[in-house]
Amino acid sequence: MLVHVFRGTGRVFGVTEDANGANLPSQYGPWTPFKTLDLNRGEESTPGLNTREGLDDIHKYGLHVTDAHIRITERVV
Repeated sequence: MLVHVFRGTGRVFGVTEDANGANLPSQYGPWTPFKTLDLNRGEESTPGLNTREGLDDIHKYGLHVTDAHIRITERVV
């Protein structure tokens, strides 16, 4: 799955399929494009991003959000 990683305030990062990051929570914005990744189930996690958690969150919520590499997705949806 092609995903786009955005940097928010502090050490917050958002991951989404939306290339514009329009579905990321505004309370952690402004969001700045950081990089684009191709995530695949069963592959090793990318540094700073747990692939399984990220894909699960994107499937369930449409986004994945971390603060200092700790998953906070359910607090922001």
